[in-house]
Amino acid sequence: MRKIVKELWTELDWIQNDELREKTTQVWELALERSVLSAEDLQRIPFTLLCGPDLKVSFMDHKQCVVHIAKESGEKMNSFFKDQLPVDMDVVISGAILCDVGKLLEYVLDEDGNAVQGTYGKYIRHPFSGVSLAEECGIPPEVCHIIATHAGEGNMVKRTTEAYIVHHADFMTFLPFKERLKV
Repeated sequence: MRKIVKELWTELDWIQNDELREKTTQVWELALERSVLSAEDLQRIPFTLLCGPDLKVSFMDHKQCVVHIAKESGEKMNSFFKDQLPVDMDVVISGAILCDVGKLLEYVLDEDGNAVQGTYGKYIRHPFSGVSLAEECGIPPEVCHIIATHAGEGNMVKRTTEAYIVHHADFMTFLPFKERLKV
């Protein structure tokens, strides 16, 4: 399983803290072990079920884009704002890699191999299941906070700077797809 996660997530190497990198990897291993989805499924299923069946952007395409945008945003903020608004890059990267890991428990495949929301997912959305997986692997609270607050549920709490970065990276790569359905 370790090899599969490393192939999915070359971005894990961006996490400088060895312990956090290891725990982030373990969360993905655990999620894949418990999911009906395979690594191959993640390369083909749409990243969201909210944009209709014609969406061709895969789960992994979206996830990697979010991680790259979050990383570059954090780096730019550190460059421009320095110690006035410091961004912990390891927390941003780990949080971006993990923010949708709960979807591996939320989604199942129908008889045609299409991703659909499973019974578990109807009751427990991915921010909650993602935090549960992360805590089980010893992920620190500042990263769990990002997982918990990256989606709409996070609008009810105060986000950290790192959580804002991941939230906006996620939504800027989701809302344009959702909004084009209304045009």
